[in-house]
Amino acid sequence: MFDDRYTLAFRAYPYERSTDQDQEVPVRHPVVVMGGGPIGMATALDLGRQGIPVLVLDDHEGVGMGSRAICFAKRCLEIADRYGCGEPMLDKGVVWNVGKVFHQDRQVFEFNLLPEEGHKYPAFINMQQPYFEQFMIDRARELQAQGAPIEIRGKNRVDTVQVKDDHVVLTVMTPDGPYTLEADWLIGCDGASSPLRRMMGLDFTGRVFQDSFLIADIKMKGNTTFPTERWFWFDPPFKSGASTLLHKQPDDVWRIDFQIGWDVDRAEELKEENIRTRLDAMLGADVEYELVWSSIYTFQCKRMEHFRSGRVLFAGDAAHQVSPFGARGANSGMQDVDNLGWKLGLVIEGKAPHTLLDTYDTERVYGADENILNSTRSTDFITPKSEISQIFRDAVLDLSEHHAFARPLVNSGRLSVPCTYDGSPLNSADGMAGPARTRPGSACPDAPLGDGFLLSRFGDDFVLLTIDADAPDSLDEDGITLRRVAVSAADDPTGQLAERYLGDASSAVYLIRPDQHVAARRTSFDENLIRQAVRRATGKDC
Repeated sequence: MFDDRYTLAFRAYPYERSTDQDQEVPVRHPVVVMGGGPIGMATALDLGRQGIPVLVLDDHEGVGMGSRAICFAKRCLEIADRYGCGEPMLDKGVVWNVGKVFHQDRQVFEFNLLPEEGHKYPAFINMQQPYFEQFMIDRARELQAQGAPIEIRGKNRVDTVQVKDDHVVLTVMTPDGPYTLEADWLIGCDGASSPLRRMMGLDFTGRVFQDSFLIADIKMKGNTTFPTERWFWFDPPFKSGASTLLHKQPDDVWRIDFQIGWDVDRAEELKEENIRTRLDAMLGADVEYELVWSSIYTFQCKRMEHFRSGRVLFAGDAAHQVSPFGARGANSGMQDVDNLGWKLGLVIEGKAPHTLLDTYDTERVYGADENILNSTRSTDFITPKSEISQIFRDAVLDLSEHHAFARPLVNSGRLSVPCTYDGSPLNSADGMAGPARTRPGSACPDAPLGDGFLLSRFGDDFVLLTIDADAPDSLDEDGITLRRVAVSAADDPTGQLAERYLGDASSAVYLIRPDQHVAARRTSFDENLIRQAVRRATGKDC
């Protein structure tokens, strides 16, 4: 099955008594992260690498049980790469770009999520969430050994929170009893059922869809005919569910999702013999397999009204929740951290006003609404709510087998892509009639450069990207230092750099934020306009 380090109860950070527990006056920490899952660990990596002291409090002692999230998108991997753990994830994960859609016993079409070359990372990898978490914990340990101010405390459960004007007071329960500490900033990464959200009297708004899906993760014995692709059946011929999804994971484990309806007895459905009945109908009675993990989930598309409440910020499932089809859960949570980390870092260092954190709420609520819209549309297509919508869906599926115009209407889960923050107050007016994919607000696409890739040159700084344009090697603006990355279209004989960043222009200058989103672009360097764009991107002139 899984490597022993990634199974239930692996104690990655077992409880140890801290000196905070022996202080009469509560110790104040710059940042406390509540929750040690993937989003909490990503937050610790982002801040710790900036030199910002960060304390993670987790009521467990390490990675959890079961595959849970398994699909990690290209943008998520690019973020992990910047943190220093993207390559081990890629090495472990099962790479896939192709998906196939079936209606009953017929393949109606297939799609390629990354048909173009010139990217370091693929469209997706599949990998069990415990691996994803552990790679980040391993990276945090490496950084700790190098002196990064990251601390992780297991079996430290936050029981109460008091939000003050300039800090937060937390009561923490441990095996040795309770203690109190304080935080300048508290970040809630404690999952969809977020105790922090409940303590603060905040709630989700949105929809719960009346349908259920059964997850069965199985380890196949012997060869199978399934390739490394995403396969989705509408009305499958094996009748194990109204729809079925198949993915391959590492360790010869396969994820199968069965749509089982709303009015079901969950306890009965989760009995091994009943799960095996569904699997045998799909795979055939002669296929041997081991049942690794199972669960039942309900489609939900909900979010908090705001992701910031004074000194408290929320990220990941604590802030928003979407149905699993489309892989928008963990992937959008990583984009939350990517957006929040540099902003909070600048605020703590006194290089940006506190109001910059309001743009975390603005941009990531925008991203959550985009995810919820796509997830809701996927859910409505997968689970028709009326006879007319069922007829429409089946007609679309039948047409898509022979007619290309119908294929974009098929929706088995619009898969996660990076959010473009159109309309963000941090964007400067577009000064270049360039490619739409690199307009202000967009995440920078990768491009090949000799024996490397463009994104690898950006790092964590504000970057002045110049393509066949003159500019100073560095520029300081009110505490923010721009580092120039100078490249030429001639560095990429494939033409992909020019196609993604120049379009019809012969030169370009881009202001890139630390999260690798475009803040401004022009065809040539203009110092005054770039300085204005830096101030705007750091919340000083917006």
